[in-house]
Amino acid sequence: MSDETIPPDMIRREAYKRKFSVRDLYRGILLVPEAVSGLKFNRKNMVVSPEFLERMQLAVNEVNGCAVCSYAHAHMALKQGISSEEIYSLLNGDGALIRPEEGKAIMFAQHFADTGGYPDSETYRMIEESYGTNEARVMLSAIRMMQVGNIYGIPFSAFVSRLKGHPYRDSSLLYELGMQIMSAVLLPFALLHGFGRLLIKPRHSLPTL
Repeated sequence: MSDETIPPDMIRREAYKRKFSVRDLYRGILLVPEAVSGLKFNRKNMVVSPEFLERMQLAVNEVNGCAVCSYAHAHMALKQGISSEEIYSLLNGDGALIRPEEGKAIMFAQHFADTGGYPDSETYRMIEESYGTNEARVMLSAIRMMQVGNIYGIPFSAFVSRLKGHPYRDSSLLYELGMQIMSAVLLPFALLHGFGRLLIKPRHSLPTL
């Protein structure tokens, strides 16, 4: 598989599509243990196919606009057998190749990203009713992992672009390096916080929205 299978405009950016704060970073990491638990459940029970989850993650990335995440997940999707045309469609948000049975889930993934990771509870219940409780939890877990990857990956993408001589128009070195440094500082505290919440949370309670 070569880079030529991925159109350059799929992974190149010149400005932020969305920027996140340190607070967003902390909350994203905080919810990682819950998300990992959901994905671990899916690996054991396979209630949602990896290809379906990958398409949802591509939809999240389309809203947030992370260049390095686009590159990585486009390659992952290709390896899973998703066509380059479908990947391109999802990363450009045109919706032309969305499968009817996956439409609600893709829309939920976009809604999740649009709200900065604070989806409407009624919208989530619609996903539960349409796909099932376990399926909805797994879907939420996958898009949360994509979101936290974007929160870190977007400033990292800007930093890499700066090193190549193409800094983002609305960025600064302070923001790019600051988010990377803060991610390392906050990681252990946020993960401990997240694992603590997960341990005391009732097993059958709703996911944190």
